[in-house]
Amino acid sequence: MTTLKLTSIGDSTGVIIPKEMLARMKVEKGDLLYVTEAPDGSYRLTPYDPLFARKMDRAEDIMRRYRNTLHVLAK
Repeated sequence: MTTLKLTSIGDSTGVIIPKEMLARMKVEKGDLLYVTEAPDGSYRLTPYDPLFARKMDRAEDIMRRYRNTLHVLAK
C-alpha cells in the first residue's frame, strides 16, 4: 500500500502521485484520470473511462452489424 499526502496547490488541495505509480498506470502529466465510487464508499482512481468504453462497445457492435454497408460507403 502506498500513502499519498494532500498538499496545497494554489488555492486548491492536490495529491502528488509518485512516478512509479504513474508508470504502472501508463499515464503522464496532462492525462486524465477518472474517479469512480464503489458501493462500499471507497474510491478508485483509474485512467479507464467507463463512459467512453461503453460508447466504443456500441460503435464496435454497429460496425460489426453494418460491416458490408460501411465497406460500400467507404468506396
